[in-house]
Amino acid sequence: MSLEEFAIPKERVAVAIGPNGGTKKEIEKQTKTKIRIDSKNGDVEIDADDAVAVMKAASIIRAIGRGFSPEHAMKLVDDEYYFTLIDLNELLGKNWKHIQAKKGRVIGKEGAIRGKIEQDTHTYISVYGKTIGIIGKAEEVEKATHAITLLVKGAEHATVLNYLRQSHSNEEEFEFR
Repeated sequence: MSLEEFAIPKERVAVAIGPNGGTKKEIEKQTKTKIRIDSKNGDVEIDADDAVAVMKAASIIRAIGRGFSPEHAMKLVDDEYYFTLIDLNELLGKNWKHIQAKKGRVIGKEGAIRGKIEQDTHTYISVYGKTIGIIGKAEEVEKATHAITLLVKGAEHATVLNYLRQSHSNEEEFEFR
């Protein structure tokens, strides 16, 4: 028996549960787990016989908790997909205005930079609170993490876009979305 407990932001509880509990039920079905979510405080408890199943369900719910849509978070059922979280407090300290400015650099005007990173790395990116979450295949998550870290540390948008273009030109083209 494997058990994991953690909390998600209260404002994301309804998304994790879904209409009529549908999202939670789908996660339970796909991962063969039992999930309890306390709608008052965001506490999550996941139970299953299989520790890997518990880890998958936890990743999906954590991703939803960090701003991803259930549809994108469900990609984590596939063993090839990973979820990583960049903690902006760790990179930048606790200055909220500084964090907001750096989040703005990652998002770009009307979401253009975030969209370009997602497109070039075949990942999904969520900028939420003091974190930036990334879902994708391992190598692509690594590229997106590097691009975002460069931006957060002050690299010019052009430098990051050139990095993405170079790493993208080394691959065969394929349709992701």
